[in-house]
Amino acid sequence: MGRPTMEDVAARAGVSRALVSLVMRGSPKVSTARRTAVLEAAAELGYSPHAMARSLASRTSHVLGVMVSDLHNPFWAEVVDGLDAAARAAGFELVINTGGRSPAREQQALRSLTSFRPAGLALLGPVVPSAAITSAADAPLVLVSRSSRLSTVDTVNDDGHAGSALAVDHLVALGHREIVHIDGGAGSQSAPRRKGYRVAMSRHGLTPRVVHGEYTEAAGAAAVRSLRQPFTAVLAANDLNAVGVLSALAEAGLRVPADVSVVGYDNTWLAGLRHIGLTTIDQPREEMGRLAAEALIARVRGERTSPARLVVRPTLVVRTTTGPVP
Repeated sequence: MGRPTMEDVAARAGVSRALVSLVMRGSPKVSTARRTAVLEAAAELGYSPHAMARSLASRTSHVLGVMVSDLHNPFWAEVVDGLDAAARAAGFELVINTGGRSPAREQQALRSLTSFRPAGLALLGPVVPSAAITSAADAPLVLVSRSSRLSTVDTVNDDGHAGSALAVDHLVALGHREIVHIDGGAGSQSAPRRKGYRVAMSRHGLTPRVVHGEYTEAAGAAAVRSLRQPFTAVLAANDLNAVGVLSALAEAGLRVPADVSVVGYDNTWLAGLRHIGLTTIDQPREEMGRLAAEALIARVRGERTSPARLVVRPTLVVRTTTGPVP
């Protein structure tokens, strides 16, 4: 038997489909006896109203659309945890899809999400062109780990400039001077992290060395294999990138941190694994998700029209992948 329908519930309760619809929408125009009959029939059949159908019928929605740029990055899973908890507490549900770090796929994902007529949209680390965000901003919209100047769009970011500076300062305090930064390429928030690294290196009188990369394990490994000049420390684009760095260093016979120190970015659960023990820059992932949900719901409810520009403070978490310069 397929999914029970509203017609099935109506037949079991001996009422019209229209009455079942009124009950599912919480209408006060239904008698207690009929409401009880409908709810009992729905429970017996295992029927639950489809969220999109319910929103179309009532012209209101309690669905928030969430597009995650990269499902392979554990950082986003932790952001979604915070977003989901705050959304549920406010009576909203999430519909999630992904763009796979591809601008074209992200635009398709946005079109798919908007077809659900969500109350609002949360885009996590999007790489779509700004024009696509402008088009989607007809509905309340919040960006996580991407900036925007649109007055109709809210943003939640960490201070990437400060985060990179924390990493450089830590490495310099350990005596490192040949510090390489593998950046996140065109990925979200790569630019402020790269700038923070450059500024901090210059402040210490050191020469910046940036290697183009991506927020992936493979890019971290490839970047290390491409390095020819001596280096004693690496600031990776993120934790996934840092895991690739660690792998490539091990392949080259280099010990961490005895030969090379490594710092990641994000402080995901990967960084805390005992056999990795990655020194990293912490972004409060669940807090960022919570802030994004609260900003979005405030827009949905008409509680605010001015843009929210929320910035969380990164912190340094020291583990076992950094040590004194060899």
